[in-house]
Amino acid sequence: MSKKKEKRFEVVHKESAKALGGAIVLRDKQTGVHYLYVASGYGGGLTVLLDSEGKPVMDNKSEQ
Repeated sequence: MSKKKEKRFEVVHKESAKALGGAIVLRDKQTGVHYLYVASGYGGGLTVLLDSEGKPVMDNKSEQ
């Protein structure tokens, strides 16, 4: 019997665009760090979200 692996990332915000693209904010459940994923056509990119001081956006909801 296989044990189901728990997902590390969760979607906290999602926006879709009409031109085959959109943006998703993901949260790492282990660290609390937020990432922005943007897709457009056949391409996409992922980056960490930064606050006004240049530090990663985090919350204290990490599940360690």
